[in-house]
Amino acid sequence: MANVKRLNQRHFDAIRKCTILSESFGYAEGSVLIAMGNTKVLCNVSVTDSVPRFLKDKGTGWLTAEYAMLPRATHTRSDRESAKGKQQSRSIEIQRLIGRALRQSIDLKALGERTIQVDCDVLQADGGTRVAAINGAMVAIILAIRKLQYEKILNVDPFKNLITAISLGRKDGQILLDLDYEEDSSMDVDLNLIVNEKDEIIEIQGTAEHAPLPLEEMVKMVEIGLHGIGEIRTIQKNILDMA
Repeated sequence: MANVKRLNQRHFDAIRKCTILSESFGYAEGSVLIAMGNTKVLCNVSVTDSVPRFLKDKGTGWLTAEYAMLPRATHTRSDRESAKGKQQSRSIEIQRLIGRALRQSIDLKALGERTIQVDCDVLQADGGTRVAAINGAMVAIILAIRKLQYEKILNVDPFKNLITAISLGRKDGQILLDLDYEEDSSMDVDLNLIVNEKDEIIEIQGTAEHAPLPLEEMVKMVEIGLHGIGEIRTIQKNILDMA
């Protein structure tokens, strides 16, 4: 594949600078601030001693997520969803994705009748907010579990697998990894890849908006995505080792 230079001089298969700051705020059981390029997401994790009604007395736990963008996370201000009286369908779709992906990281039986509540608030958006939310929240979940174990609230470790995500796109036959907003808005194909620590696929979200995507090209996109995920996973692990 050609060594195409991007506007910010990144190679086609290079991720943006990724940083994760742990324990960003003091009240939540787990809290991190993740930055992927200019996208910044605050991920807080709370744990409650209750479960949704459909799980009551089932001896199992639950993990759920909420996702929102601050009014000035984008170039122009947008109204808070609460001011409109309802969530936008995009926010609902993204938070369901985050919840589905992160439930794969937890043994819900081992969690007991508790709920892990993940709150992802986008402070600044420049593409890839949903994958940044997943990557940051994953670290925050592990920090929350460690806190509960330290406080003797949890006697077993319900964590089972590290989850990591990345975005990709394809334009005029060229695959690009970890898209910023300008790139994302011009792609023929965009894809979000979520995998576990064994590189087993948790979810693929893909849309060919302008041209169909041949299967062999999708395989290439996944391979390039796994390369970037490996780098982000290393960052996740390094933060957890230092925390």
